[in-house]
Amino acid sequence: MKKTTVLFDLDGTLLPMDQEQFVKAYFGGLCAVMVPKGYRPDDVIKAIWSGTEAMVRNDGSSKNEARFWQKFNELLGECDNETFDYYYQNEFDKVSASCGFTPRAKEIIELVKSRGLTPVLATNPIFPPVATHCRIRWAGLDESDFAFVSNYENSTFCKPNPAYYQEILDRLGLCADECVMVGNDATEDLAAKKLGIDVFILTDCLINKHGENLCAIPHGSFDELEKFICEL
Repeated sequence: MKKTTVLFDLDGTLLPMDQEQFVKAYFGGLCAVMVPKGYRPDDVIKAIWSGTEAMVRNDGSSKNEARFWQKFNELLGECDNETFDYYYQNEFDKVSASCGFTPRAKEIIELVKSRGLTPVLATNPIFPPVATHCRIRWAGLDESDFAFVSNYENSTFCKPNPAYYQEILDRLGLCADECVMVGNDATEDLAAKKLGIDVFILTDCLINKHGENLCAIPHGSFDELEKFICEL
């Protein structure tokens, strides 16, 4: 079937980053807001990781947002959501200093559109929309560049669960063989292949925790990705 849609990961793909540096800056900024409210940094970090794990284990019976807050509040008590809202609205942009930038991201999205293909942002939906929109801007892009943007409010699964990709296909009325997934994580993004979605692994910020053999998988830098898209 002719390709119609290209799914893109965000962190480490369209937005270059070292994941450890990003997490350190993110947690540091959030704790700086939470500690004056009486929370201990270690407790905040533990609650965030536990809430994230709850989202990754989501079975589709509720939104990721509900899974996160259920676990987070279980560990910290009823948290004042306004504190989180304040952080994302006023402080989260500072985390951009921990990320890189490449003009190739915008160029690739424009190339996809010029070839009559539809870009979709298939970023792991563990953040609220406001945080996702910030990271899109850091990449030099806009939410309107994509037909759909996943976040923790509109998703009930996470990567690397193939059901995450199936949820996007169902939402957009797509078949797996008309889509391509572009990402930098050999576990999370290659999971799309289990549904029959072709995958390109961008290696600029490669994450390959399990040493997956990429020889049979299209992969490479933005130059190779450009050639790959031109051949779709």
